[in-house]
Amino acid sequence: MAGHSKWANIKRRKAVVDAKRGKLFTKVSKEIIVAAKLGGGDPDGNARLRMAIENARSVSMPVDTIKRAILRGTGELEGTTYEDVIYEGYGPGGVAVIVVCTTDHRNRTTQELRAYFSKYGGNLGETNSVSWNFTRRGEIRIETNRSEDDLLVVALEVGAEDVLMIDDGALIFCSIDTLGTVGNGLAMSDLDVREQRIVFEPGTMVTVDDPEHVRLMEKFLDVLDDYDDVQNVFHNAILPDED
Repeated sequence: MAGHSKWANIKRRKAVVDAKRGKLFTKVSKEIIVAAKLGGGDPDGNARLRMAIENARSVSMPVDTIKRAILRGTGELEGTTYEDVIYEGYGPGGVAVIVVCTTDHRNRTTQELRAYFSKYGGNLGETNSVSWNFTRRGEIRIETNRSEDDLLVVALEVGAEDVLMIDDGALIFCSIDTLGTVGNGLAMSDLDVREQRIVFEPGTMVTVDDPEHVRLMEKFLDVLDDYDDVQNVFHNAILPDED
């Protein structure tokens, strides 16, 4: 029975991993489709598509799946049509929230996001209701064991603006206009580029210390992360450490 129990636990863990991978593949595929639709299927002349393909490769998406997504975007294969939509609003405790979505049904996504905001103590706002407090920047995640000083020298040489060390490497920041060239420069410097994206960086932060607001905010972020139409979520909350 012990062996059976262990195998059951392994299968459950594998199911969770597979489900997460499936959701990730769905989100990456949508980004490729939209990028190809807006800028064409040639990554050499389409910076957004090039970035989307690199992100797909970083999560081990099969080459054939990437190719099909590009063909769907250019209309050479039939498939669902997606569009980008950015939502703004306030979460629990007055936290400013920006939700970047890729959807095939704008009205459905709007209704569901409005319901999520309301359920967790916030409200969906109008355009520019919170985005005035955010600045768009390019962000590149790399995996490395190099020192911060070493990374900063390399990053500045290829046109980046700043470096932030994280557990498994670093985040490199740059302007959105130089995201592609900085990413290529880092890769040519023998750095393992794992993800490139445009982020909304908050100006003024809000400290959330009320236990109920913390609970609601964490649940709200989990729900948004699980929602297939959501690509990225940005907010200005300072939440307490887990411990």
